[in-house]
Amino acid sequence: MQTPAERLAPLDPPHPPETAAHLAALMPKGWSGPALALFRLWARHLPMAEALRGVGRYVLAGGALAPRDRELLIFRTCARCGCEYEWGVHAAFFPARVGLTPELVAASRSAASDDPIWSARDALLVRAADELHDSATLSDALWRELAAHWDEVQLLELLLVAGFYHLVSYTANAARLAPEPFAARFPA
Repeated sequence: MQTPAERLAPLDPPHPPETAAHLAALMPKGWSGPALALFRLWARHLPMAEALRGVGRYVLAGGALAPRDRELLIFRTCARCGCEYEWGVHAAFFPARVGLTPELVAASRSAASDDPIWSARDALLVRAADELHDSATLSDALWRELAAHWDEVQLLELLLVAGFYHLVSYTANAARLAPEPFAARFPA
């Protein structure tokens, strides 16, 4: 399926020094080629991009959630938002690093929370992503179940991660960012 034309184009290199420095700080050491399209899009407004960088850095490098939990929540949130762009970027970089199998990553796209592929703990994260997406809140019953596995700081972060990746998904989807060349695609 062809992606519709972008509505907002990411900045193309070469970049002014301030923009180049901002983008370089976002990419992993040794990265070659242009920064991710999402980052180059946000760099159209550097004050906003810098603020988002702080949240993104915290979520991906300094958060209280276990990386595996964080990534499963991100996969499900992006999948529920229909954001193949961000889902595919994470699928290309994170599963092996955090202990998610290809089958679990694929299941994040459409498997119900009661599918036997999920452990009980994973099913809670899937349910949380689904409830937050569908209702912008969590039921009392699910909150109690989550609180039995994650502390208050982790619960707060769970909400932040799901919300931040809604923001990412809304931006990528509405701007119609084309998938990165290296990114995974949604399973059929």
